Amino acid sequence: MQDNSYKPDHTGMIASPDEIDSITPVDFSPPPPPQNRIKLSLRWYHVVIVVGVLIVSVPAWFVLTARSVFIDVSPADATVDVVSGFAVQVGPRYLMRSGDFQVQVSAPGYFETLADIPVGAEQAQTHPVELVPRPGLVSVQVLDGEGMPLSGARVLLDGVDLGLSPLQDVEVPPGTYNLQVQQQRYLDFTTTIDVAGRLQPQAHDVTLSPAWANVRFTTVPAGADIIANGDVLGVTPAQIELLQGAYEITLKRSGYKAWQDDLQVSAGADINLADVTLEAADGLVFIRSVPGNANVTINGEFRGQTPLEVSLPPGQAHDVRLFRTGFNTASRTIRTTAEEEQDITVALDPVTSLVRVIAEPADAELYVDGELKGAANQTIELIAATQRIEIRKEGFVAYATNFTSRPGLDQEIRVQLKTEEQARQESIQPVITSAGGQTLHLFNPYPYTMGSSRREPGRRANETLRDVNMEKPFYLSLHPVTNEQFRRFRADHASGTLQGTSLDLPNQPVVQVNWLDAALYANWLSAQESLTAFYVIEEGAVTGVNADANGYRLPTEAEWEWAARADGQGGTRRFPWGDTWPPGPEHGNFADESTAAFLGQYLRGVNDRYAGTSNVGSFAANALGLFDMAGNVSEWVHDVYGAVSGLSSVRETDPIGPDEGRYRTIKGSSWAHGTMTELRPSFRDFGEEPRNDLGFRVARYLGN
Repeated sequence: MQDNSYKPDHTGMIASPDEIDSITPVDFSPPPPPQNRIKLSLRWYHVVIVVGVLIVSVPAWFVLTARSVFIDVSPADATVDVVSGFAVQVGPRYLMRSGDFQVQVSAPGYFETLADIPVGAEQAQTHPVELVPRPGLVSVQVLDGEGMPLSGARVLLDGVDLGLSPLQDVEVPPGTYNLQVQQQRYLDFTTTIDVAGRLQPQAHDVTLSPAWANVRFTTVPAGADIIANGDVLGVTPAQIELLQGAYEITLKRSGYKAWQDDLQVSAGADINLADVTLEAADGLVFIRSVPGNANVTINGEFRGQTPLEVSLPPGQAHDVRLFRTGFNTASRTIRTTAEEEQDITVALDPVTSLVRVIAEPADAELYVDGELKGAANQTIELIAATQRIEIRKEGFVAYATNFTSRPGLDQEIRVQLKTEEQARQESIQPVITSAGGQTLHLFNPYPYTMGSSRREPGRRANETLRDVNMEKPFYLSLHPVTNEQFRRFRADHASGTLQGTSLDLPNQPVVQVNWLDAALYANWLSAQESLTAFYVIEEGAVTGVNADANGYRLPTEAEWEWAARADGQGGTRRFPWGDTWPPGPEHGNFADESTAAFLGQYLRGVNDRYAGTSNVGSFAANALGLFDMAGNVSEWVHDVYGAVSGLSSVRETDPIGPDEGRYRTIKGSSWAHGTMTELRPSFRDFGEEPRNDLGFRVARYLGN
């Protein structure tokens, strides 16, 4: 039987019978099994407990991790405030964790400071902080000797100007200072003061002592100006304040002589000078004479030469005498009054004498003390004194002398003027000595023929005949340059040895020199005598010559050959010793029996005893007095070596060789030569390298 009663559904509601007719299935999942849960309930006392634990644990943690820091401040009573970072003060120390802190430190009288405090890992730390004290307040009052204030005194501390007194509360950093006070007319004051600082006031009273003294002046008569070091200070009688020091005192009144004395004034030491009695002033006399420069005596005392100004005492006669050589003595008597000025002129009477002047040429002119007196040939009246006599004519060298005429004597001046050329010739020195020690003789060469004819025995092809005019006088040294002379120029030079025998002795001719060495030596000689160098040197090489130079040089080939061949009578020789062959052992140092051991060609039957060089001048001179023109050493000459032509009909004048070329000409024979070819002066050789038988001698032009 169907039960139609109402039944509740799963929601607890009672379904109607219509609703029960259909049943709709739904998804169903069983609920999870029941779990055991713990349910906490927070109460107020729980919060109290937690807060209490935190309050206790945080400070404990800070205390355990903080460092004990002592901030050592100076001064000790300074106040410390931590302005950056957390810190806890515990008595004199602070608990701070590691890190950077800033503290502000202050104290009365000090500059406040903000200090950095780096706290490290050390458990206990000390950090010093020293405050800088503020300046002290310095006041300076300056007083005079009577205790009265002096304003305007200069006040300095350690030389720094603080200003003028009185000074009030000047800020000065603490320390020890040198206090100086300066005031005109007072002695400088100096003392040492200590400034405490910290705005503490300090007052200093300074008493200055006067730098003057009172000086009393009185004169008889009164009314004289008082002059000290050129400044007029008052009129006598007077008491004057003078600063300490040295004074030149002058007391002067019109109509009286000035009184002068030196006075030393010390500060505070008053002086009362004794009465000064003034003397009446001298008269002033100005004395002239015609002519001037006369000697003047007054009352027998020499006073000077005219024009002359003298002061003479008034009220008396003075004997004035004037003297001058060649004039009669003049005498005058003069009187003066006080401060009177007189001007006297005295014409002197000359004492004269007749002097006859005879001069050649006849149209010469006569000058006396620079004044033209007319024709030189005359009898002239001269005063009895020393005068400058000159006789002049154009184109002639003037004659000049100091002449003194003597009254009563028959005197004559006789003069023969010389032409300028005559005077030049007479002034020429026939012999000179160089700074290097060479003696040079002057030669006036004449025309001759250089070279040799084709028929002359021993002739070589380069000895072309050439007619040359020799017009320039020249100096030529008597000997070749020696080792000693060359070493004055080049101290380290060595001429070497030959077969174990020295070539380097002082008086042997220098060898092992090239042509440039010889030219440089000539320029060096010129420099020693301040002469113009002949050779132009650029970068160590000769690039030209100065033909107008007055300095030393090498002889030209033409000069050397002429000097070697001249016979002293206007002709020439074949050999330096004459025209004969062979030479004798006295004629020169040649290759002879002494060199037979190492030379193939030599003079047989001749032995000069020298295997190498000999001392210069060891053998006979030639006709001109020149030594070693044959033998000993061959010689560099000035000329560039070059072929010469004998085809030209033009006679050369003073030739100096080609302008350019590699080689230089060598003239003369040496100890290594023994053939007729080499011993002739016309023999020409050339080279560029030094040799042990090659030297040189020096020359100079005349008149350059």
